[in-house]
Amino acid sequence: MQALLPAHASDLTDADLDELYAWPGWPNPQPWLRVNMVSSIDGAGYAPDGKSESISSAADRRIFGRLRGLADVVLAGAGTVRAEGYRPAQAKASFVDRRAAAGQTVVPAIAIISNSLILDIDAPLFTDAQVQTIVITSAASDPDRRAQVAKRAQVIVAGEQGVDLPAALAALHTQGLTRVHSEGGPRLLADFVAADVLDELQLTITPVLAGGSYANKPYVPRILDGALLADAPRGLRLHHLLEEDGSLFASYRRVVIEG
Repeated sequence: MQALLPAHASDLTDADLDELYAWPGWPNPQPWLRVNMVSSIDGAGYAPDGKSESISSAADRRIFGRLRGLADVVLAGAGTVRAEGYRPAQAKASFVDRRAAAGQTVVPAIAIISNSLILDIDAPLFTDAQVQTIVITSAASDPDRRAQVAKRAQVIVAGEQGVDLPAALAALHTQGLTRVHSEGGPRLLADFVAADVLDELQLTITPVLAGGSYANKPYVPRILDGALLADAPRGLRLHHLLEEDGSLFASYRRVVIEG
């Protein structure tokens, strides 16, 4: 893997990647929402099987692992958790000392945003997690279902009719979970952008084309899908760009307007 920007460097080690992807202010960073997504060249967020993993690559999975290892909490929508078969984070020897020095738990917590609370609480994500899984919902969710989920997870109520994303992030921050790493999916990412809470987008562009549609699936979702962005197009700043085997790994950050 090589860095193309801001300066060229070849044969990046895991330590190099950890420095490139270090959170602003590490090891005591400010609250920060980073989203990691993968897409085809033409912007599709999924393969025909409905999984982003199927348009990924070994290099993408390598970066994915480094990003998770640096985070306090991994945040995803319930649909993505179900589709991708989420499991609890596993401790990795290469992160033990770094996480301990930063005052982090041995693995990042997994947090799920769900208004319906349609979750399999008997799955390993809830029964085998080294750090208790978090479920963020709204006051409108079914109270009986909330009580059931609370037997296996920490439940955070943020918002009345739907999950209030700024309130959800603030609730995580109050627990010291300031390095928030989200893995989507496309609807959650669109909601983040619409709520203007996105600080950084990590985008992998895989050298494949999805085309206008998939067989028996006339609609191919992009990496943002859903909520209206009233001030579109909104600019981001390129922070760094990496490459391996034709895949590009771009880091974009929000544009800060001074004054």
